Amino acid sequence: MNRAQMRTSAFAAVAVLAGSVLAACGSGSDAGGGTGGGDGGVQNAKVAFLMPDLASTRYELQDKPLFEAKMKQLCPTCEVIYQNADSDAAKQQQQANSALAQGVKAIVIDPVDSAAAATIVKSAQAQQVPIIAYDRPIPATPADYYISFDNEKIGSLIAQSLVDHLKAENAEGGILQVNGSPTDAAAGLIKKGIHSAVDPSGFKLLAEYDTPDWQPEKAQTWVSGQITQFKDQIVGVVAANDGTGGGTIAAFKAAGVKVPPVTGNDAEVAAAQRIVAGDQYNTISKPIKIVAEASANVAWEFMQGKKPAGKTTLYDTPSELFVPTVVTKENIKEVLFDSGIMKAADVCSGEYAKGCEELGIK
Repeated sequence: MNRAQMRTSAFAAVAVLAGSVLAACGSGSDAGGGTGGGDGGVQNAKVAFLMPDLASTRYELQDKPLFEAKMKQLCPTCEVIYQNADSDAAKQQQQANSALAQGVKAIVIDPVDSAAAATIVKSAQAQQVPIIAYDRPIPATPADYYISFDNEKIGSLIAQSLVDHLKAENAEGGILQVNGSPTDAAAGLIKKGIHSAVDPSGFKLLAEYDTPDWQPEKAQTWVSGQITQFKDQIVGVVAANDGTGGGTIAAFKAAGVKVPPVTGNDAEVAAAQRIVAGDQYNTISKPIKIVAEASANVAWEFMQGKKPAGKTTLYDTPSELFVPTVVTKENIKEVLFDSGIMKAADVCSGEYAKGCEELGIK
């Protein structure tokens, strides 16, 4: 090979190398935005969505499909590994371990036991897998991000709504307080919010109860005992969610006594029906779509190697907390039905048809 030929060959090699570098840069850039591009590692990534229980119907009916739909929009080829722990913290630990073994790039978890979930956080972070706490915080070991509605605000809103109603009705007597699970940090925040409204209200707090695993049956059993003890002294009950609210109402009906105003939280279909029928006083509308989609967005950012900034900080964790809305008979049509959150066909059948008609829900 003469000198001219050698020079031509060298230029060709440099050109090939430059092309390869540019192609690699292009591939990395595509993977980092939108629905991905050339980086199959990100495009085909797995993300775990671990929910806590079956006692609340929302996880199967709303959270799961909404999260999956948003992830599919963000990354069509990504896989969501969904598991529900059915109120078993040890089972949730196994599900998290399984997700890590399958190579997930992020874990979104609504912990059964907020304290026990610290172990899951440590295991994931040791493998450089980000943890997004969902709905319930993990106080002992900071997750990488926390997304929820403002749980303390939820407690204060439902309790203050009840207190205002009782005062308007010139009620005289005391209040029962049915809290959520003692192993759920979010329940602790709701409890704190309830006390902020009940304690200075002027109404005596007759008794309160932390409901194991949020089980409606356990709430019902406890309230039944309080009805026997306090009888007509009970003028209202602050229940921390719709499940415990439903259990509370069932206890009064089983005792054959008038159901006092009872609160709730989650805006479940059954709760909407009880409000329409006049059995439940209020609930909280916190559209699951908001938090499910927000968590999918944050998970996708982490999966691309980004570090999303929080809007606030809670338990030393970057957080985004959304503000919920109290729902009573007065605004149920506007908040739940006119907004499209619920359909009349799902709520207004059978014994609830007349109540819906009176409220203009069609």
